[in-house]
Amino acid sequence: MTATGLTTIGFIGAGHIGSQLARLAVAHGYTVVLSNSRGPETLTELIAELGPQATAATSQQAAAAGDLVVVTIPFKNYLDVPAEPLAGKIVLDTNNYYWERDGRITPLEEQTTTVSELLQAHLPGARVVKAVNNIMAGDLTTDGRPAGTPDRRALPVAGDDPEAKATVATLLDEFGFDTIDAGPLSEGWRYQRDTPAYVTRMTAPQVRDKLAQATR
Repeated sequence: MTATGLTTIGFIGAGHIGSQLARLAVAHGYTVVLSNSRGPETLTELIAELGPQATAATSQQAAAAGDLVVVTIPFKNYLDVPAEPLAGKIVLDTNNYYWERDGRITPLEEQTTTVSELLQAHLPGARVVKAVNNIMAGDLTTDGRPAGTPDRRALPVAGDDPEAKATVATLLDEFGFDTIDAGPLSEGWRYQRDTPAYVTRMTAPQVRDKLAQATR
């Protein structure tokens, strides 16, 4: 039995962050269903590495299969995420906005909204939680430590649904990280690119300090 009580994690996106989270998920007893924009056949190598708990699928199939679904894609493609199969589900959003890659997105440039709020608006039936966007992918499988370890690394989590946030916090605890509740999705900007909490190794008290230091 997994700590979250969930059995299957779907992945929309299987790049650096997605593949690392899939490795952690399989190591902790989850079944994973992975998808990317190039088609299931391009995931053969990763599926072979992950073993019998992993399958490749379309994004629609991964969204339908997951008890919890990770969305980890170039943000410019967020409108391609299938909304219908994600209704009622927890969506873990690891996305970041990089204008050099994504093009200029006016409401983000004007700071009238955030990456995760835009995803939530696109997925009105889902429960979006923003996390794992402020850690280097390679650190996910090397920095995790058992609960109670001194100086354990902590990650901020934001979301509008307390139950969904608690589930994501449990999952990240299982994967080896403390979590700090950063508040609602609208506060997700506090650990986006170019903020003090971005890709910095922090303990829980340090996360709180760096979130407080962030300015828009």
